[in-house]
Amino acid sequence: MKSYPKVSDRKIRIAIVGCGRISKNHFGSIEQHQDNIELVSICDVQQDVLSKYEAEYKVKGYLDLEQMLENEKLDLVAFCTPSGIHAKQTVICAKYGVNVMTEKPMATKWSDGVRMVKACDDAGVRLFVVKQNRRNSTLQLLKRAIEEKRFGKIHMVHLNVFWTRPQEYYDQAEWRGTLELDGGAFMNQASHYVDLLDWLIGPIDKVQAMMSTTRDIEVEDTGVLNIRWIDGVLGSMSVTMLTYPKNLEGSITVLGEKGTVRVGGVAVNNIEHWEFDETKDYDEEVKEANYQTTSVYGFGHPLYYNNVVEVLRGNIEPETDGREGLKSLEVLIAAYLSAKNGQTISLPLEL
Repeated sequence: MKSYPKVSDRKIRIAIVGCGRISKNHFGSIEQHQDNIELVSICDVQQDVLSKYEAEYKVKGYLDLEQMLENEKLDLVAFCTPSGIHAKQTVICAKYGVNVMTEKPMATKWSDGVRMVKACDDAGVRLFVVKQNRRNSTLQLLKRAIEEKRFGKIHMVHLNVFWTRPQEYYDQAEWRGTLELDGGAFMNQASHYVDLLDWLIGPIDKVQAMMSTTRDIEVEDTGVLNIRWIDGVLGSMSVTMLTYPKNLEGSITVLGEKGTVRVGGVAVNNIEHWEFDETKDYDEEVKEANYQTTSVYGFGHPLYYNNVVEVLRGNIEPETDGREGLKSLEVLIAAYLSAKNGQTISLPLEL
């Protein structure tokens, strides 16, 4: 097993790059882990945004990533930047020997994702890909039930992501809704749900997708995806960012010969149906696992940071590293190929 440098006798020194929408979850997670993590610096390409966060968190801000890496002693950089530039930024960090944590998706191109993993491998640094939905208490229970084979043979799986992103959302930044930097409803907004396909059910055999665009953007805002897993399970996924008037549903339904579970709510935060032929003691935890939220991000970021801290301390292995990130990226790329060519795409991809 490859060995990595440990940070064992001091706080982990972190910088946040990109101070936009999702960065708030990272700032909040760092505050919750202040006994183990120290926010050292921030980086953003907009001076007004940078100045705001410099004043709020009393740290040095940089307009240039390499300048920050040259001036600061960092253990970890968290990328909250457009997905299409994650690869370039990751390669730079790896060159400076700094561990990387990147938001989803890790990249918008398969070649970029592979390049990120190779750069970090060659430099001997960690690459973390944030998949905070896995830490949802609701999905942890579903994962346990699947691992314990409580469903028997799983017949069908279906996911819905019915959210809304008005034109004003895309108009806030030039990179939003672009193929190169952002990706569409599957690549961006529904990426965490695509991650559940392999994490919960297993390796995928084939996918078939259709997509459409209504907003004034380059990429899809609506689509459907059919899935066949290697073990024969069939499934589907419906995604749209056109829901009126607000985010409605983020759900997964699993139908098996001995059990049926539906986890719904706006962001898989509410177990709406939980039924098996045999009961278990933890079935009583179902109601306690549910939580209220209006945020599609959920509350998994601090829990994800738990794992990152323990990994950098040298105590455990990552829950979702670069290779784990490549699994969902491969499914996404296959879905886009299918929609473009009108064909069923087999995995693994031969790219």
